[in-house]
Amino acid sequence: MPEAQAPAPSVGDGYGPPSLAGNARITDAQRARLEGRSPIIEPGMQPAGLTAVLALMLSVTAQIGSYALVVPLVVLQAVTAAGWFRLNGMWPARQGIALAFAGALVADVALLAAGRENGPAAILGTLGVWVLLSLVMQLRSHADPDTRITGLMATVASAALAIVATGHLAADPDAVTVGAAAVAVAILARALPLPTAASVVVSLLAAAGAGIAVGGMTGMGAKGALLGAGAGVCALVGHRVASYDYPSRFVHFTAGVALPLAVAAPAVYVLGRALG
Repeated sequence: MPEAQAPAPSVGDGYGPPSLAGNARITDAQRARLEGRSPIIEPGMQPAGLTAVLALMLSVTAQIGSYALVVPLVVLQAVTAAGWFRLNGMWPARQGIALAFAGALVADVALLAAGRENGPAAILGTLGVWVLLSLVMQLRSHADPDTRITGLMATVASAALAIVATGHLAADPDAVTVGAAAVAVAILARALPLPTAASVVVSLLAAAGAGIAVGGMTGMGAKGALLGAGAGVCALVGHRVASYDYPSRFVHFTAGVALPLAVAAPAVYVLGRALG
């Protein structure tokens, strides 16, 4: 007699239909949406505190000199590279993280060698080379096309954010001091238990206030308010990105810490140059 075959698992058993290729895993964000929960979870006070500490380190070392500023900047770039990959659900991704972080280090070295006046050329030149390098490495990958495209986008974005953070090194030291202090205050204010709209307003007002206060110490004066507000807006954008797609605690303590400062770097450089 033929052996009896086990019945196929039903949906009620907790299993999906049988498949040779496997079933796609539902993400935490998708599960949250199906259950009617928001996929947005803000990092909270602890990551905000770490952001403030790192921002204050940037603010203080900017007045000491470029080589002192590189120390907290390298930490910021490493956490940015790791956090962006995990935020995109790609973990482990050691090769991509190492590639993005290496690009940031090359940008730092190029800027120190070329001088602050050649900062944009050093940053954009490194970014162009790293985009090309990321493309070449993904073309050599044996993964399926969809995975390669996802990996390429994550690698390019991670490298771009880590390299753009070098803008703190290219900016005027007074601008870095004011902008980093504004980011620290804005993120701490954003973590307060307030309604979202009120929290955003309070954060921007706090950033502008910090810009005036620190600007008075550095000689920027009232112009620091505009720089502080601009850095605060960028910091809130980075904070929002790090809150998206139902992130994990690891995301909160990497991307949630680093993205507000990394995203604020272009504003610190541009506004610092404009306000002189």
